[in-house]
Amino acid sequence: MWVVKIGGSLSHDPTLRHWLTELCEVGGGRVVIVPGGGDFADKVRQYQSEWSFDDLAAHNMCLLAMTQYALLMQGVLPELVLASSEAKIRRTLRDGHVAVWVPTALMRDTPDAMSNWDTTSDSLAAWLSTMLNAERLVVVKSCPIAADDQLDTLAAAGVVDRRFVEYVHDANYVVELFDKNNVALMRDRLLNIPVTRFAS
Repeated sequence: MWVVKIGGSLSHDPTLRHWLTELCEVGGGRVVIVPGGGDFADKVRQYQSEWSFDDLAAHNMCLLAMTQYALLMQGVLPELVLASSEAKIRRTLRDGHVAVWVPTALMRDTPDAMSNWDTTSDSLAAWLSTMLNAERLVVVKSCPIAADDQLDTLAAAGVVDRRFVEYVHDANYVVELFDKNNVALMRDRLLNIPVTRFAS
């Protein structure tokens, strides 16, 4: 099973529909999409700057920002299935569909290691990959990504969040970063792995 995190920077990009369509066509039963925050999350930053509320409130608002992007994705491609729990993700994959993770279960009443701006949807995708025992985590960005780019360099440049490297350091799954123009490569990869349903 693959976790595919689609950056919020694609939310205004025509390639978003292409990614979603390809994932639905060849990833049914094998793919969980993690939505980024995009300009929904940028609004949270704006409001926090204006009203000076704490990072816990911002964290919870950003989870809702990701939820808005998930709803946008399903609006673009209605066959996508929204899933807010591990059980719903597993059931969706067993049924042969592609799940879009709705991370509202990570909303918090008190601060923890996740409730800060160093931990964004990139790290949450890594956390989900670990929880689901995924085979592969693919992070899709709108900016160019070279095959030899190092994660530390990408984190320092702000391409992935600061905590991402820590989250995937001892991961038992493959981690790849794709730019938005690599959808054909993603399709080829998915077509060349055995079709196995996610066990209950």
